[in-house]
Amino acid sequence: MKQKIRKITLVLGDIVFAYVALFYTVYLGFWPNFDSSVLQQHLLPFSILYSIWLVLFYIFGLYDLDFTDPKATLLTRLGVCLSVCLAVGVIFFYTVPLFGITPKTNLLINIALFGFFIVIWRQLFYWLFSSRFLKNVGILGKNHWTDKLVAEIKAHPQLGYRFVKFIAAGQSLSGQIKKEKINTLIIAQNINQQKTIIRELYNCLHLKINFLNLATAYEILFHKIPVDFIDQEWFLANLAEGEKMAYDKIKRLIDVFSALLIMLITSPIWPVLALLIKREDHGPVFYKQERTGKSGKTFWLYKFRTMKPDAEKSGPAWAKANDSRATKTGKILRKIHIDELPQMINVLSGEIALVGPRPERPEFVQKLERAIPHYQLRHIIKPGFTGWAQIKFRYARTAMDSQEKFQYDLYYLKNRSFLLDLGILLKTFQIIFRGE
Repeated sequence: MKQKIRKITLVLGDIVFAYVALFYTVYLGFWPNFDSSVLQQHLLPFSILYSIWLVLFYIFGLYDLDFTDPKATLLTRLGVCLSVCLAVGVIFFYTVPLFGITPKTNLLINIALFGFFIVIWRQLFYWLFSSRFLKNVGILGKNHWTDKLVAEIKAHPQLGYRFVKFIAAGQSLSGQIKKEKINTLIIAQNINQQKTIIRELYNCLHLKINFLNLATAYEILFHKIPVDFIDQEWFLANLAEGEKMAYDKIKRLIDVFSALLIMLITSPIWPVLALLIKREDHGPVFYKQERTGKSGKTFWLYKFRTMKPDAEKSGPAWAKANDSRATKTGKILRKIHIDELPQMINVLSGEIALVGPRPERPEFVQKLERAIPHYQLRHIIKPGFTGWAQIKFRYARTAMDSQEKFQYDLYYLKNRSFLLDLGILLKTFQIIFRGE
């Protein structure tokens, strides 16, 4: 709830400054003939445009609270996003001539003012929410997961939490909580058999403390679930698959419709891509690769070929950054991710969904199931063309990367919904601009 309020505040601030930018744009652009009628003429078309811009801000991750720190990375992403917003504005006003205005200079002025106000607002937001309205956090227990958690809390104070101290189990818990003014206590150890600690925690209820276990804390703060800290009981309590039947059926209908639409829209470029791939080395246009799907069943995943025909003569291998096995055309296709388009065939055939854990190769699955606890449970749902792990983490090139991504897969398994799916699909567009 705390993070939702902060995100809503961030969005509302952007809306306010968008209209402030519009007022000054019209005022400067039409001075000395400015009046309320001119402002009203611009109000409707710019309101429509701003709605599109806010969606673009979401796609570019500008409403992710862990990305509100006003550093160079934020400014770079904001600059790219505003460039796209400008392009959308030009297309909007010159392809939908229904409002009697075709702003040129004023559109540039508006983007410049809007960008300026957004930077100021982000700085104000970060200062306000990283130094005010913070909940004091104490942690009962200590391990390598708590060390990571503390580091993340300190690095992202805008999330709304301030780490105070590790709570000692051998001392009075209520006394420590009162002394340190702790609002949230994260329990980072198994206390099921520790009746003394349970009794002390029970006696702390009147202090109105928010109790979280480590898995829940990670889920709330970082939208992933630490795989080493959960057991079979966690899955029984959190993966209510029987309640998802209606969701799965409706999602299948949406998948089929969306896949057909994507194939229809992109169909003009398929022959062009085929010609470019074929022309470079005369190899096959498409590439199929065996993947593990729902319930561990294997299927063939289709892509436009981006690697040399003999790329895997030595056997399966993890993909690498700047992979030498990629063709010149393949490097371009990978960068903008259009080599993935043939997977719409897999969506139509029901082997994958639009959103879900990305399907892995059987050779790697066998190794990962031995190395990562509970890894086989990512196969209880249909894999996806894109997924939560894909928008939150880089391409997996090692077993450690796969474990990190699996933690995001667990978050999706527990929380999947139409709204989360829509957010993932929108943010997938961001990958085109950021590459890997």
